[in-house]
Amino acid sequence: MIKLIMTWNIRTGKETEYLEFLNRDFVKLFDAMGIQPTDAWYQVWGHGYQVLAGGVTHSYDDMEKALSSDDWKQFKTKLLEYVSDFKAKVVESTGGFQL
Repeated sequence: MIKLIMTWNIRTGKETEYLEFLNRDFVKLFDAMGIQPTDAWYQVWGHGYQVLAGGVTHSYDDMEKALSSDDWKQFKTKLLEYVSDFKAKVVESTGGFQL
């Protein structure tokens, strides 16, 4: 399994729109890309990114196809309206918590 790990901070003043995006579009767009959501973490206090989210595909080729799709472009464009400091990386999934 191959894992996509994403981190970001929610833009001040965009919290409501961000939550609406999560509820309305996040999983739908992930599904359209063939990425199975695995985890989402929200940091309440401390330093670092507010959100860490991940999803997996069966193979590197599947992940590459997903990240080169129009659905990924749509997802990222929409997400960036509500967040800052977005980062994403692809790693081999270990089945546990990963940074």
